[in-house]
Order: sequence, then C-alpha cells, then structure tokens
Amino acid sequence: MAKTKQSKKLYSRMRASGVRKKIARQLSELPAHSSAGKRVPKPLREAVERLEAAVVEAKDHSRRGKRKAAGRKAARTRAAKANSRRRAARKGARKRAKS
Repeated sequence: MAKTKQSKKLYSRMRASGVRKKIARQLSELPAHSSAGKRVPKPLREAVERLEAAVVEAKDHSRRGKRKAAGRKAARTRAAKANSRRRAARKGARKRAKS
C-alpha cells in the first residue's frame, strides 16, 4: 500500500474516482519513484499515459466535438441521398412521359 501521507491521499482519491485497486496502488507509488531521482518504471509510465488518454477521450466526448461532426456528415449524406432519389424520380417520369 502507499507509504507516505501524500501517497495515501492520492490512492484514496483515485479509488474514490473509480480507478482499480492495483492501478491506484501502483500510481500512488509513482511520486516515490520519481522523487528519488530514478527513472519511473515503464509499466507505471504506460499506466499514466493510458489514464491521460482516457481523460482526453472523456473530455472530447463531453464536448460533443466528434458527435457534432458526425451529425453534420449524417445530414450531408441524407441530403445527397434525397437528391439522388429526386434525380432518379425525374428521370423515370421523363421516360414514362415519352412512352
């Protein structure tokens, strides 16, 4: 478990926010690794990168940036399909009128 008071606070804060015990324990030990002047172990660095990626994804999702773009694309697609149907209907009407 976390050794210092600061590490314990970090651990309990991460657990409260839904991080799993094992990951929270490893991440709460991170300051001890980095403050000793040693390079932080690769699995811990990767865990931090994964957490950062999750935070970025959550922020993007909450801002609806990608959803907005997806909505615009869907609207363009619907309009293009409607135009295609209109053209086909006109072509068919002209053909029926000739015969």
